[in-house]
Amino acid sequence: MKKILVINGPNLNLLGLREPALYGAQNFTALEAFVLSCAAELSLDVELFQSNHEGAIVDKIQAAYGVFDGILINPAAYTHTSVAILDALKAVALPTVEVHLTDISAREEFRRFSFVSLYAQKRICGKGFCGYKEGLEYLAQLP
Repeated sequence: MKKILVINGPNLNLLGLREPALYGAQNFTALEAFVLSCAAELSLDVELFQSNHEGAIVDKIQAAYGVFDGILINPAAYTHTSVAILDALKAVALPTVEVHLTDISAREEFRRFSFVSLYAQKRICGKGFCGYKEGLEYLAQLP
């Protein structure tokens, strides 16, 4: 069974409270339940991780080496700022899918660039929770 690490970055723990008109009314617990349900359908073993701290995310990515078969990451605000997360992903060299609830290419100018996309094999934006399912499906079909 493939093992996938699912990482959610800063402020995603506030889903349902944070700008519901943009991010929706479902909370973070609902997102995690959705991801676990999708993983079960795809016969994937997933570990969920969320942090508001860049270093904790880097540490988790580094610890994934030799343990996980792929990473699904929503780096949230660190998408646009974190060379450290990019470098950690490159260092562990695991297949990676970047996912965003909103379409970052249609938002503010500063949100349009993604450091993570310089490494990720696939980027999914603007599909809400369903983007996570698409990302898991992509990782599940890799050899």
